[in-house]
Amino acid sequence: MPGRGATDLGFSEPLIFDRGAPGRCGASLPESDVPAVDAQAAFGAQFRGVAPELPEVSEPEVFRHYVRLSGQNFAIDKGMYPLGSCTMKYNPKVNEWAARLDGFAGLHPCAPEEDSQGALELMFRLERALAEICGMDAVSLHPAAGAQGELAGLMMICAYHGDQGRSPKKVLIPDTAHGTNSASCALNGLETVSFPMGENGIVDPAALAPLVTEDVAAIMLTNPNTVGLFETHLPQVAEMVHAKGGLVYGDGANLNAIMGKARPGDLGIDVMQFNLHKTFTTPHGGGGPGCGPVAYRAHLDPFAPVPVVVRDGDGVYRLDRDRPKTVGRLRSFQGNFGMMVRAYSYIRELGPEGLRQVSELAVLNANYLRARLGELWNVPFDQTCMHEVVINDRHLKETGVTTLDVSKRLIDYGFHPPTMYFPLVVKGAMLVEPTETETRQSLDAFVDAMDAIQEEAKTNSEHVKTAPHHTRLGRLDETRAARQPVLRWQPSNTPMEQ
Repeated sequence: MPGRGATDLGFSEPLIFDRGAPGRCGASLPESDVPAVDAQAAFGAQFRGVAPELPEVSEPEVFRHYVRLSGQNFAIDKGMYPLGSCTMKYNPKVNEWAARLDGFAGLHPCAPEEDSQGALELMFRLERALAEICGMDAVSLHPAAGAQGELAGLMMICAYHGDQGRSPKKVLIPDTAHGTNSASCALNGLETVSFPMGENGIVDPAALAPLVTEDVAAIMLTNPNTVGLFETHLPQVAEMVHAKGGLVYGDGANLNAIMGKARPGDLGIDVMQFNLHKTFTTPHGGGGPGCGPVAYRAHLDPFAPVPVVVRDGDGVYRLDRDRPKTVGRLRSFQGNFGMMVRAYSYIRELGPEGLRQVSELAVLNANYLRARLGELWNVPFDQTCMHEVVINDRHLKETGVTTLDVSKRLIDYGFHPPTMYFPLVVKGAMLVEPTETETRQSLDAFVDAMDAIQEEAKTNSEHVKTAPHHTRLGRLDETRAARQPVLRWQPSNTPMEQ
């Protein structure tokens, strides 16, 4: 394993904190015109008496450091990113151009509404476009991420029941749902009732019927579900739940498979969240700027998060905060606006026909992989899938090679690993989603890599078990990295675990 700071050239390359020398500088700043103050007297014990030992570096040193770091990361701009159910779509560069327009990028979130009409109009138009795409009556762009959109949807469901004088606490969740569903229920004080999928990988209405009672607040369904199959009984399931006073929550994470082909609202769903980074090509948040709009039918409109963008009769846009039954504000300001600009740009660029073609190509690519991977790998649900396909490591059991080993070895072949060990209903699962932007050539290259790895597992299993071999660092102790993370830099003369 290469040592700390090592490079592909074989010699030690210092980290940024080990670089530089006193007096080096990469910036030219004017003399400060701020009057000097006695910081010690002003801040007392909070004032730092000794300056931090930060590196003094030149501009070339800084740029070379960060460019080198970027080369060590994998990105969709470098290769196929088949991360199932997380939909690592290519982000068109026209989106970035639009988000960087001065009028958008330079707008302060506290700017008065009369000076923000263009931004408010974009939000208003994006809300209507998303509502049309999913067959809902309205959309709130307020939530900061898909998980927060899911939380908001359940908050609205609870508020709806409370407004009717009811307080049902049970939420039905199939074992093919996304893992965040249970967490969102817990935060709303709801009780989750898990139930198994049918033998064909989708919800069986007959098996579900005994669970649908008047104490059920909602059912949460992911469609297509996490084994990549369309929930064909969804209208019947929705009718069953509605008859008992419950509502239907739809997880919109996999909308990329049905956009322009089927609308969740037409299938009986009352509320759902979008993941703009999954379907509408905004960057993944990575703990930063995400956006997870929540769409809903008219009966949930009074409970939507605030503020809501409205247009007055004279064409002026404003933020409506005067909603007595709202679930309230979930975050600061109006949301992550840059993500909204990117999503709006994508929708306007493609139009209805383009969005429909996105879904068609995503499904075509997934089924192409299902057919080709199925020649050598086990496909638990070998039927027409939607946007992703599940395979597993069953045929490698005698070699001792596992799903984790296969995924690590894929890195050596230039591919990001697929989702591992999920969905939980498939032992040793690999969930593969190619998205619509991959060509047949890249799909064939991925299949060839997977076939080569399974052959290596039979002839040289140890080489697969110790992968990756061509990365800056070899296989890490992932358990120790999670439990004992190194979260701060230490000087080079101090021992530092890798």
